[in-house]
Amino acid sequence: RSLPEPGRAVRPDAYVLTKPQAIILDFFSGSGTTAHAVMRLNRQDGGRRQCISVTNNEVAADEQAELREAGLRAGDPEWEKLGICDYITKPRIAAAITGKTPDGEAIKGVYKFNEKFPMAEGFEENAEFFTLTYEAPVAVSHNLAFQRIAPLLWMRAGSEGRRIDDLPAAGWDVADTYGLLVDLDRAAAFCDAAAAQPTLRIAYVVTDDDRRFQAVARALPDSVEPVRLYESYLSNFRFSMGR
Repeated sequence: RSLPEPGRAVRPDAYVLTKPQAIILDFFSGSGTTAHAVMRLNRQDGGRRQCISVTNNEVAADEQAELREAGLRAGDPEWEKLGICDYITKPRIAAAITGKTPDGEAIKGVYKFNEKFPMAEGFEENAEFFTLTYEAPVAVSHNLAFQRIAPLLWMRAGSEGRRIDDLPAAGWDVADTYGLLVDLDRAAAFCDAAAAQPTLRIAYVVTDDDRRFQAVARALPDSVEPVRLYESYLSNFRFSMGR
């Protein structure tokens, strides 16, 4: 990756202008300006860039004082609805995509610069909103928290295509970019389906037996990355907790 010459100014969008498949991480997204700009750039050149926006739901100091006087605290619905994420970021991103205000009215105004078009047209984009929670490691290791972890698996595989939201009744499932194997007795069928899915990137295998995991990993196509659940998740948890 080349760096700009000393003393030479570079526009921020220059780094992604020639990367139509770029993934942009905005870890302090605030009002969602970066996500909005990525949508605008995608429309401009037909790109498929993704933007991951992360923010807290902080309430302004003066509003906090008023809420406390009313007997409210952080976590109360009346408090949280005034946080920057729920009050500004989410509505702005949704409005940009749909071209409508939260009240359902068409947004007034026109986008200018490279292409001029009404804001009410919106963008051909998708958005998912998630709230960070903390899960007990015991629940995770016993497969009792899969629905809450499912979005992370989908995001890890690129945030594209169908998402596996529930444990598959057949013991395995293969979506567009990733697969999930829960019943290792069905490993052969799973590996066959994985080989038949050309866009597959990751295979999540639920097991506490390293030898069986390695056997499945060897049977998968070389282009598919095997990931052992929930060993990776729990290791990250222990590391972050200093254990």
